[in-house]
Order: sequence, then structure tokens, then C-alpha cells
Amino acid sequence: MTEESLTPTRVWNEMVRGNERFINGTPRHPRQDVERRHQIASGQAPRAALFGCSDSRLAAEIIFDKGLGDLFVVRNAGQVISESVLGSLEYAVAVLGVPLIVVLGHDECGAVAAAIESVEPDAPQLPVHIRSIIEKIVPAVRAAGHVDDAEGSSVDPFEVGRLHLRDTVKELLESSEMISDAVADGRLAIVGANYRLAEGRAVPDLVIGDV
Repeated sequence: MTEESLTPTRVWNEMVRGNERFINGTPRHPRQDVERRHQIASGQAPRAALFGCSDSRLAAEIIFDKGLGDLFVVRNAGQVISESVLGSLEYAVAVLGVPLIVVLGHDECGAVAAAIESVEPDAPQLPVHIRSIIEKIVPAVRAAGHVDDAEGSSVDPFEVGRLHLRDTVKELLESSEMISDAVADGRLAIVGANYRLAEGRAVPDLVIGDV
């Protein structure tokens, strides 16, 4: 794939094919050799940026069967927007010219579980920096909550994760005029996907732009 052909659609389709190889146990492990290491030592031209959770089970290059220099990866616990995340993604778009941002959440997320626990009346006090992360997910917890006559208040962690993923993409667009303008101009697309740990599949949940 040449740089001229790096449209959001083609990049995402390539990532889907890589994810299918990973799911099926037939990864190619492309561009991971000594030659590739030397080839990119003087510069990078990643195909996409990926913003995902720091969970150790969410290794982006493995999930999408990518190699050195293919993905510009930004990660933090619970994939929550911050100034450093915004700056990193703006760099990927404005300087590196990536046509696609993938925002990747996942099931069985510890940050989501902590956010659900944090709204309980007897929830333990969290350390300040952990709390600053969890507070970004609490709106999704409240949006997903419902009342069951038998059990009382309850939330579905999967639904919380899904809503938080959508909140994250929304905040990304609202917080970065440069990124939202790139989407409006057709130069960039954003895919929000949820990764299923047991299956190994990244399932798209929302798409912003032309993919």
C-alpha cells in the first residue's frame, strides 16, 4: 500500500484483515525483522493511530497483526481523554498524516469495573490519580444504570464500556478542532471499536467519517 492510497477505508480494511488473521491463529507478523528496523530508523509513517486502554491484554500490534512503524499507539487506563492524549493524536494527524484513528475499548475492563464500584454508597476512597481516571467513566455508569425491583440498582459492565467508548470519541471531536476539521474535510476517519478478549475480535461500534 503506497502512501497515496492510504485512505481511511483501505487502512481500516487492512486492520480488519490483520485482526482476522489473529483470531484464526494465522498471523503473518509482518514488518518485524531487522530490515524493517533499519528501514524506519530515520523516520516513521504509520498507517493509523490507535488510542486504547493500557490493559496488558490489549496489545495493538498483535491484535491487528501489524509490524514496526505501522501504528502510532497511545494508551492509558480506561482510554480516557487527557491533554497528553489529545496532543499525541493531533501530532499523529497533523504531522504524521494518519488517515485513521481507532479508539479501542474492551470487555472485562478494570477501569470500568472500578467506575461501577465507585458509585456505590460504601465505595472505598481511591487514590487521587486513579480517581481522576475513574471519574471520566462515571457518566457512562450513570447512563447505563437501571433499577431492578428484586436486585435494586444494577449496571451492565459491557454497556458501560460501550457508552464510555462513545463518550470518548465524542470528547475527542469536541476537544480537538484540528481533528474534527480533518474529519469534516474527509482527510480523517475515526472508528470506535470494542475488543472481545476471549474471541480476539475488535468489533466496530461507531464510525465517524468515510470508512
